[in-house]
Amino acid sequence: MTTQFAPHHSDEKISVELTREEALALTGVRFHNGHNIEIDARKKIRNAFEKTFDIAADRPE
Repeated sequence: MTTQFAPHHSDEKISVELTREEALALTGVRFHNGHNIEIDARKKIRNAFEKTFDIAADRPE
């Protein structure tokens, strides 16, 4: 999924609470049997975007 945002959204901030393991997994650190850690972190970030921005309103018609 690729979404393009208008330039006026580029400096807006969101907050996401991640565990240490989730944050490390997003930087590329690998954990033994820990693929779900990275998946969970990405889901948290995606959900924060969906709650903060009206992504459908940014799509060109």
